[in-house]
Amino acid sequence: MNQMNARVEETNRRLQERLMHVSRLAAVGEMAAGVAHELNQPLAAVANYAQACERLLGMPDPDLEEVRDALRQITAQAVRAGDIISRLRGLTRARESLGELTDVNALILELADLIESDARAHESSCRFELAEGLAPVTIDRAQIQQVVFTLVRNALEALDERPIGAREVVIATARAADGDVLIEVRDTGPGIAPEIAQRLFDPFCTTKPAGTGLGLASSRTIARTHGGTLDHRPNSPDGACFVLRLPQPAGR
Repeated sequence: MNQMNARVEETNRRLQERLMHVSRLAAVGEMAAGVAHELNQPLAAVANYAQACERLLGMPDPDLEEVRDALRQITAQAVRAGDIISRLRGLTRARESLGELTDVNALILELADLIESDARAHESSCRFELAEGLAPVTIDRAQIQQVVFTLVRNALEALDERPIGAREVVIATARAADGDVLIEVRDTGPGIAPEIAQRLFDPFCTTKPAGTGLGLASSRTIARTHGGTLDHRPNSPDGACFVLRLPQPAGR
C-alpha cells in the first residue's frame, strides 16, 4: 500500500510539473506578441546602421570614425535584442524544482525589461514599488517569476479596455506583519466581475477568447507548493490586485 501511495504521489507530482510548464509556455506565448513588437526596434536599427556603413564606405573619402560609430551602434542594438530573447528562453525552460534563498526584489527586476516592453506594446505604463530591507525567501526562482509574469500579463490585457493614459500596472513588494514577503500586482483596469471572482482560480476558467484558463490556477498551485498563498482583492479606486504571499524560512 505504501509503495502504491508513493507511486501515485510521484505521478501527481510529475503531472503538476507538466501543468506548470505548459502554463508557463502559454503565458510566454501570449507575451511574445508584445515582445516581438519591441524586438522590431533594435532589429530595424541594426539594418539602418548597416546600410549607413555601406553608404559611408562607398564614398571616395569615407569617414572611418563615423563607420566605427555605426558599427558600435549595431553591436549595442544586437545585444539589446539578444537580452530580450534570452529572458524569454529562460522563462520557457523546463527544470526540476530547486529552492534557493532569493532576494525577491532582485528576482522581479530581472523581469523588468520584459515587463516594460510589453507594457509599451499595450500602450500602458508600469511602475515598481519595491520595499527595502526584505528578508530573502527560499523559492524556486523560475516558478515565482512565472507567477509574476502571468499576473502582469493578465493585468496588461485587462487594461486594453481602458482609455490610453489611464492604463497602469504597479508591481510592489512589502513585508507583512508576520514577516512574510508580499508581492502585489495592481492594475487600473475594470476589475474582476463578481460572477468570475468566485471561480477565478479554477482550472480552465478564462474570459480570454484564446486563453487556456491555466495561468491563475497554476500560479496558485505554485504559491501553495511554496507554503504561501495567492489571492485577489479589488484595487482602489479601480481595477484588480493580486497578492502573492511567500513565507520566510524557519528561524528568521
